[in-house]
Amino acid sequence: MTGNTSPQGSDGGGTTLPPLVEPAAELTKDEVARYSRHLIIPDVGMVGQKRLKNAKVLVIGAGGLGSPALLYLAAAGVGTLGVVEFDEVDESNLHRQIIHGQSDLGRSKAESARDSIAEVNPFVKVNLHQTNLTSDNALEIFADYDLILDGTDNFATRYLVNDAAVLQGKPYVWGSIFRFEGQASVFWDAYGPNYRDLYPEPPPPGMVPSCAEGGVLGVLCASIGSIMVNEAIKLITGIGETLLGRLMIYDALEMSYRTVKIRKDPNADKVTELIDYETFCGVVSDDAQQAAADSTITPQELKDKFDSEQKFELIDVREPHEYDIVHIDGSKLIPKDRILSGEALAELPQDRQIVLHCKSGGRSAEALSALHKAGFSDAVHVGGGVLGWANQVDQSLPTY
Repeated sequence: MTGNTSPQGSDGGGTTLPPLVEPAAELTKDEVARYSRHLIIPDVGMVGQKRLKNAKVLVIGAGGLGSPALLYLAAAGVGTLGVVEFDEVDESNLHRQIIHGQSDLGRSKAESARDSIAEVNPFVKVNLHQTNLTSDNALEIFADYDLILDGTDNFATRYLVNDAAVLQGKPYVWGSIFRFEGQASVFWDAYGPNYRDLYPEPPPPGMVPSCAEGGVLGVLCASIGSIMVNEAIKLITGIGETLLGRLMIYDALEMSYRTVKIRKDPNADKVTELIDYETFCGVVSDDAQQAAADSTITPQELKDKFDSEQKFELIDVREPHEYDIVHIDGSKLIPKDRILSGEALAELPQDRQIVLHCKSGGRSAEALSALHKAGFSDAVHVGGGVLGWANQVDQSLPTY
């Protein structure tokens, strides 16, 4: 199937779109040898491969989804890859972020990704953007690329990517992973829905845990990352029916795929500018911020409480499986949701101060707000959580 000059949908399928880029002038002898198995597919052929060579694709993040996406985009022959990444490689990344290896621990993820891409395909040009994507730089970074791939795991960045793509009229491929489930879609405001048509408003703060809080099956990244690259190839070459107007949902435990139609909301507010997305998404709720403002102690201050034998109750508000990985001796496990629902309030002592902690501070701040409202006015929480304790006080403890 070749790309049409106008998008066409079908009752059970997605949307066929015109090719995103013009073909490059030629393929070298070495490139023909490298991409020969693409070239003998009639739908791709020389013209499709030349389009891939001429394409410029920006990948947001070299993490769980960015890792397989970058490797397969490079292997497919996408001529220019941009990588937006400011983080460093950590040991907890390696079970899923396959673009990095043991020798990359502590290195820039962007530089590690660049080196791995060069091993996969030396014909690919790699541009590194070693910065946090913000409202101040997104439009400038996006301007040089034909297509965006977004595999980030926070809502603030997802809305930022969407709005910047809308303002610049660019398509982007979106993917999301959590535990055993993955989702993917294509958004292109000029031809169909954008991310705000799927999620008009972000969920309440703390409602949807990140992969760092809830975990993710490593191989799930490969499943969703490869789907994202498949969509990118179709967009660039103009073949097949894309996921524009469809949300694909994959369940790794059931080994099932299903799709849900996404329709453009004719009454949605138009995107006219980039905004403060941290505030828009309320990474931590206003109530939690207010509760934590004067009621936060450091890991060292918690140690001082232990050392001076102060009378207090240390409550760990994480989930049981997290407590099994690492916990602070003397803490009592009461998951956050039991506190927010009020179910656990009767289990809290009235004759001593309550000290809350979680993994890094977000969930304990939400629980702290609920305790203050319930009358535990002297309750505090530990900024940095158990990770802060492990890094600053007891370095023998594992982190996750």
